[in-house]
Amino acid sequence: MKLFQHHFRMVLLLSGIVLLHLFSGAQNRPVGAPGISTAPFGDSSRHWYGIADKSNIIQPGKNQPRYKESQVREIADNVLLYQRSNGGWPKNYDMQAVLTPEQRDRLMRTKDILHTTIDNSTSYTQVDYLAQAYRLLKDDRYKQAAIRGIEFLLSAQYPNGGWPQYYPIEQGRYSRYITFNDGAYIGVMKLFKKITDGHPDYAFLDSAIRQRVQSSFGKGLDCILKCQIVDMGVLTAWFQQHDNTDLTPAWARAFEPPSICNAESADIVLFLMSLENPSPAIIQSVKSAVEWFKVSEIHGVRVTTVPAPPEKSIYHTLTTDRIVVEDSLAPVIWTRYYELETHRPLFCDRNSKFLYRLSDVSRERRVGYGWYTYAPQKVLDAYPGWLEKHPQ
Repeated sequence: MKLFQHHFRMVLLLSGIVLLHLFSGAQNRPVGAPGISTAPFGDSSRHWYGIADKSNIIQPGKNQPRYKESQVREIADNVLLYQRSNGGWPKNYDMQAVLTPEQRDRLMRTKDILHTTIDNSTSYTQVDYLAQAYRLLKDDRYKQAAIRGIEFLLSAQYPNGGWPQYYPIEQGRYSRYITFNDGAYIGVMKLFKKITDGHPDYAFLDSAIRQRVQSSFGKGLDCILKCQIVDMGVLTAWFQQHDNTDLTPAWARAFEPPSICNAESADIVLFLMSLENPSPAIIQSVKSAVEWFKVSEIHGVRVTTVPAPPEKSIYHTLTTDRIVVEDSLAPVIWTRYYELETHRPLFCDRNSKFLYRLSDVSRERRVGYGWYTYAPQKVLDAYPGWLEKHPQ
């Protein structure tokens, strides 16, 4: 009987420990709570695994394990680990990677390396993840880190309202230019719009920082309008990078010449169309960009990827090629770049020479860059509904 009572007491004790553990876990993260989408980190993750960059602070290991999207606390803790001492983040790392002790130690010892950026969906995506993680888990570390991230983005903004690709400014490099490329500028604006719209993810922000974000958002809108290219007397669209002083299109990489860039412009226009009460200037900006997309349409061709003999390039061994073929049934397409003044479809190579056919571009750049785009079609599809709301 005594033996039975002893076992019974032990079962009760162990059950209590299990229940206490479960209850404690429930306080940390609600049972059945959903994960937070990590899709916004995808661009940087792909670069970390796909491009060998010796300048990265840490390198991916072979078959590096990754946290599941539902493991919010572990991912959020990673986001904290990558945050630099100025509040921003470096690009091209995987926030879901299960890091080794050596990798974690390396990140901790390099907190003061301020090579921080909004390129490749960096910094603003980390801020938004931390805000969502704080709302879910109520861990004060996430709130404070998100605030520091917002402060970083506010500090990075130029007085004219634009954002450089990197902050602190890298003088003498194209990264100092106002950067629309890869959604960088618009990514920050979408985050600040979420805050100014009063989204509950940011209920923790006080009125002072909200007012600063509101002011920054207004300056950002003004800069977008001022950057829109007037070419041959016609208001058209935007380039990927604009000079941070006179706002004109500016050279970026050697194969990215000043021009009208339909790929990045489509994202800008969609953002402007998302505003609830656009000013007359914004309405005119959208209408002018839509007219530009219409006159720059290309009909009857399709870009096709085809197998090709192996060829070594500076980064990869190429096994495919891209060609333009005639196809009367092909959907409307646009080139990424249009030459200023002539409005001819424009291509370029690593030697910065202007070219006018994809076939004239070196194979490495033909395959390795997006020279054609369907992005403006999203604008044209949404435009009739938007125009009904804003007919003026």
